[in-house]
Amino acid sequence: MTATVEASTPVPQDDRLKDTWLRRQLITLLVGFVVVAALPLVLGEQAQTVAVRTLIFAIMAVGWNIMSGFGGMFSFGHAAFFGIGAYTGAYLLVDHGISPWISMVAAAVIAAVVGTLIAYLCLRYRLAGAYFALATFAFAQMFLLLVQNLEVFNKTEGFNVPILPRDSWAMLQFKQGSPIYIWIPLIILALAVLGTIFYVRSRAGQFVQATRDDATAAASLGIDTMKYRLIAVAASCALTAVAGVYYVQYYFYVGPEQAFGSAVSVEALVPAVIGGIGTIWGPVIGAAVIGPLSELINELLRNPPAFLEFLQGNIGLDVVVYSLILILIVIFLPKGIFGTIRERWRR
Repeated sequence: MTATVEASTPVPQDDRLKDTWLRRQLITLLVGFVVVAALPLVLGEQAQTVAVRTLIFAIMAVGWNIMSGFGGMFSFGHAAFFGIGAYTGAYLLVDHGISPWISMVAAAVIAAVVGTLIAYLCLRYRLAGAYFALATFAFAQMFLLLVQNLEVFNKTEGFNVPILPRDSWAMLQFKQGSPIYIWIPLIILALAVLGTIFYVRSRAGQFVQATRDDATAAASLGIDTMKYRLIAVAASCALTAVAGVYYVQYYFYVGPEQAFGSAVSVEALVPAVIGGIGTIWGPVIGAAVIGPLSELINELLRNPPAFLEFLQGNIGLDVVVYSLILILIVIFLPKGIFGTIRERWRR
């Protein structure tokens, strides 16, 4: 699956235009937040589950986009950092009774340190493009094998989070179907997008995008390319780890495949690719499309209309249809949904 990485998100040079751009982004964020926050009031329990999963995808995609979209370092191993978050949260809660709120901070720090070290080694030895992506994938697989064989992490059994008999803000547990399960990841996502907006306007964001576009030219202008790349990596890995912690709290279980499996890395990058790599809103829009898509396809194939009854009961057909839709989106919208629409609107 390939997609064209668009040029740096334009930040106008005139101060008045900068303020207009920032105001427009913040208004969009506020309106989107209010709309999504109201969804639990009208969604059924099953739809709420899809909404939570979609928000987790969006957080992961925003994190992946900071490193791979704005930073230009394509990662196919973000499961490593999601898994660090998931296992940190599960281990601290199950074995030590530590609140997930504290685990989010601890997991973010651990993932940022590990990710920065991995990226430093890759960049130090000039791994780029496909080689960088394969290196990140290899580290994710290494972590998968480690947790499968370490007794401290219960090997292949993973962790089951104990369910409390009452609501608990400290332990992030509420009654089934509570809108709080949507509001918490929504707040995390809103903060992630807000941070991305200001990051894109900042010196660090501008420098890492310049490095992505032409590392040699950036270095010749005195930009410390290694430093600003590692800043992007650290932020990306930390945010992905937070998504991992929340995943455990919502599903009450994590195992090696759920945390470090290659499917997790795909779930992090696909929304960004479909929505628009290197854009602020692309990952969010991509997650909003990808999240409900698989559920809609499954529902359609479980209860097809009369003229499609011959499709009912065909095992694996949902995956085929899902994959075909993604391929068509990539072919006809090469810069992603948001990136392509924005480009055509400007024309």
